[in-house]
Amino acid sequence: MKNHKLSVLEKIGFGAGDMAVNVVISAMFLIITLFYTDVFGLKPTDMGIMFLVVRMIDAVADALMGMLTDRVTTRWGRYRPYFLFLSVPFGVSVFLVFTTPSLDYAGKLAWAYATYTLVMLAFTSVTIPYISLIGVLTNSPQERLSANGYRLFCAKVAAFLVSIVVPILAVKWGGGDAARGYQAAMALMAALGVALFLFCFFTTTERVEHEIDKKPFMEQLRLLLKNDQWLILCSVCVIGTVGYVIRGSVAIFYAKYYLGGDASLQSAFMGTGVVAAVLAMVASTWITKSFCKIKLFRWSQLLVGVLSILMFVVPKQGDVIPAFVLYFLISFVVDLHAPVFWSAIAEAVDYGHVKTGKRVSGLAFGGISFCQKAGMGIAGAVVGWLLDVFKYIPNEVHQSPRALMGIALMLSIIPGFFHVVMGVLMFFYRITDAYYESLSVPKADDHTVKSDLFPNT
Repeated sequence: MKNHKLSVLEKIGFGAGDMAVNVVISAMFLIITLFYTDVFGLKPTDMGIMFLVVRMIDAVADALMGMLTDRVTTRWGRYRPYFLFLSVPFGVSVFLVFTTPSLDYAGKLAWAYATYTLVMLAFTSVTIPYISLIGVLTNSPQERLSANGYRLFCAKVAAFLVSIVVPILAVKWGGGDAARGYQAAMALMAALGVALFLFCFFTTTERVEHEIDKKPFMEQLRLLLKNDQWLILCSVCVIGTVGYVIRGSVAIFYAKYYLGGDASLQSAFMGTGVVAAVLAMVASTWITKSFCKIKLFRWSQLLVGVLSILMFVVPKQGDVIPAFVLYFLISFVVDLHAPVFWSAIAEAVDYGHVKTGKRVSGLAFGGISFCQKAGMGIAGAVVGWLLDVFKYIPNEVHQSPRALMGIALMLSIIPGFFHVVMGVLMFFYRITDAYYESLSVPKADDHTVKSDLFPNT
């Protein structure tokens, strides 16, 4: 099939989908931990257990959603219809999770479990089709990489809005009531998410058709388990997500308690990380035009380990400038790998198609999302547990030295360790651009493979 070149409008439309997704995911990374402890009133350990339980349930839902997208095709395509029909329920669920009811602690905990489960399942119902969409827009690796650059740029714009706008609007619109303020601010973000998903639906086209083998779940799973490169990406996804979520969850705590900042400084600190990540999307797309994307992935994550040590050692309590500078650098280097990772998934699916002669797409993407949710669940539990271990007291202006040291560790060395492990794992991943070009991806009725690439098949 001819490699299709995507228009700028279609790339922007594709990016709008991830912008919608990140209205939720950024709130999950950047705000919801502080919201649940300091506004909603959950105990850190209860919050951590809830994160683990709900995200593991949702991780299973990811795999099921992946199988559903493999089996259902409509006149709008295989993936886009979910944006049309489920965008509004998605927006409503975002609003509900940031609603604080007037109940006793047990009632509020039950509400938190119910609404958090709802928002994660709604998130899955649109995210699995979305991350699968890139594989049917074009079969050109460079166009996929370019589109993912637009996608991740738009995602970071959404993260910027959440990190900058939400804390400030929560204070302004709350009128002294933080719960009401967060509800109103996130209602605005939810409405924006609905609009962006609809824009994505109307501006993208599914034009690459793959014949999906409609096999039972266990048979698809066995095929995926033969795909060694996909398994590496799964491991990388879990480990990297744990590090990313730990750092993102504690950033607002660091700005509020370690740097002693008000809502404006908290927004500025989180926004600094988001701006760095946005610039990383642009830089990554530019760098990979002349430098191996897999090498960029490996070495950028190893560098994060070095920067994380500096982040812990250099800024002292209240040292705003060095903290901002190092947080900017860490956030920039961390996200250099992001466009590479998401384009690598589609290429790993093609690799598996060549290796086994059978294509498993929906479950492959659903499995990656499963790993992402599993990483989020583990990270959420770790954050709740560590806050308790370090004796963090919600809304206590003067935290103990132990709590402050713990917050600093959770922003620096602890997540940095996970990124170093992720970088090391990528030395075992071998689908470079040159390797991918040498693959002969079978057509729908062609199950041959290249014997020089897979001599044992």
